[in-house]
Amino acid sequence: MEPSTEYVAFEEKVKKTIYIDNLSPQVTKAVLENAINQFGNVKDVQFIPTYFASCGVCAALVEMESAKQAEEIICEMGDSPLMISGMPRPVRAQKAQVEMFEDRPKKHQRTIVCRWMDPSHRNFELARKIKDLTKKHAAEVQYIMKLQLEEEEKLHKQQSETLKTNYKKYELIDGVQADGNVNRLKAEYGITLNDH
Repeated sequence: MEPSTEYVAFEEKVKKTIYIDNLSPQVTKAVLENAINQFGNVKDVQFIPTYFASCGVCAALVEMESAKQAEEIICEMGDSPLMISGMPRPVRAQKAQVEMFEDRPKKHQRTIVCRWMDPSHRNFELARKIKDLTKKHAAEVQYIMKLQLEEEEKLHKQQSETLKTNYKKYELIDGVQADGNVNRLKAEYGITLNDH
């Protein structure tokens, strides 16, 4: 059974799309577009829900003009952090998967039927173990995401403090130059300063 033409066009879109996660909740569509436009031409940005939304971590699907641009961005972002509003942000980029799109068309016209499994069925115990294992994995991932978010908040705080400190230093230098103290200190200590 051949896939529909709509599905073939959708597969081409998937090849040109990258999945970016570990985004801060403060990131907007415009901010993300500007950041990714450093690497290529963004066609569309779509924020998608994550299973760990309670942790405050966001994800997005970013469609580029070509599959080649998408591959280059994935390689580039693996080597260096993404700059958002002048600050480096350690985000992850990977190829988008078909399952990540909520609006994906059906590949084939078929129906899936779900049924309750009888507890006496031979696979019932196996299904219960898989369900318990899935819950355990979800709890582990949520804990790891919480730790990662705490690390990112520490990094953000450190970067903010560094930025404020540097800004205060520049204000101090500008203030000393503006009120003429630089000229007085030059004369006092016999120093020649370049005005570049």
